[in-house]
Amino acid sequence: MHFDFDMPVDRTGTASFKWDKYTEGVLPLWVADMDFVSPPPVVAALRERAAHGVFGYALAPDSLIDAISAHLLARYGWRIESEWLVWLPSVVPGLNLACRAFAEPGEAALTVTPVYPPFLKAPPDQGRRVVTVPAALAGGRWQLPLEAMEALVTPDTRVFLFCHPHNPLGRVWSKGEVAAVVQFCRRHDLVLCSDEIHCDLILDELAHVPAALASPGDADRIVTLMSPSKTFNLPGLNFAFAIVPDEQLRRRFQRPGEGLLPFPGCFAIAAAEAAYREGGDWLAELLAYLRGNRDLVERFVAESLPRVTMTHVEATYLAWLDVRELDHADAAKACLEAGVALSPGTAFGGPGFLRLNFACARSTLQEALRRLQAALG
Repeated sequence: MHFDFDMPVDRTGTASFKWDKYTEGVLPLWVADMDFVSPPPVVAALRERAAHGVFGYALAPDSLIDAISAHLLARYGWRIESEWLVWLPSVVPGLNLACRAFAEPGEAALTVTPVYPPFLKAPPDQGRRVVTVPAALAGGRWQLPLEAMEALVTPDTRVFLFCHPHNPLGRVWSKGEVAAVVQFCRRHDLVLCSDEIHCDLILDELAHVPAALASPGDADRIVTLMSPSKTFNLPGLNFAFAIVPDEQLRRRFQRPGEGLLPFPGCFAIAAAEAAYREGGDWLAELLAYLRGNRDLVERFVAESLPRVTMTHVEATYLAWLDVRELDHADAAKACLEAGVALSPGTAFGGPGFLRLNFACARSTLQEALRRLQAALG
């Protein structure tokens, strides 16, 4: 089956956070959602659910749990139990729950920067401290700063917030790297909250190893956050889940959200089940298309932006551009003035960088790159 990712979809005027934030004519390559129509089975499932006409409170049916379980087993060899699942509206509440559940006010959460902004916001939003450790760049590839993590962990550090695969660095952490993180958490008695929302978006011949599988015997301190939202372009439906094998840890994780977090709605449940059960062919073609867009961006930066560099994107649909050699006081503003919205690196704890979302029709990406040459060349 062929899915037409080249077809531009007009998202303006649809209350799109991505497209309607800026004035007409600006190409938004910033926030991490894709411009592609979701898999046909998902669209069909939503139409069928809408046709029913009654939208009452929902349950998570066994068929949804079976679809998630089958997906995790097929892709990662991870055999989960249904009671391990905790339903969430998105992974961001999961990060906030982890901070509240596992650290007391004033205690610390540790994370590696640059990183997805909620990693930096969740601890202070919940009255906890955030301690950041800069990722290391060696041989043109980002590395986990394990020695620096050892130096910066403190007696009141309680949680390690782990981005796996990493947004915005695009790294697929190897099994050995992940195991080292798990063992670090064991040594310092930390809970590991592993955000694995991009785990299905691996662009290279690399394997994603869930943190709970990387170090046998250590899953009792791991909370894994996952969602179909990035993979199948469903973020507006608000559906995610945590996998917490240890019963005591699961109870601690759930407690701060009691009475606060909504249960997933009927449309989110229908879409998630259809995506995990029938979205595989669409996903395979999506990954091929994203590889083409990734390669286009990498060639463009290498050939047309002599003072800009980027590291190779192994996973996600996000490029991390180093613009520190430019004269611009505000490179993101210069790009916006050229008609392209990118995410400023300061929000990720990476000043002097920009994040570019290449999950769009290739014609849109080509036009955006043409404009960026004027702004960043």
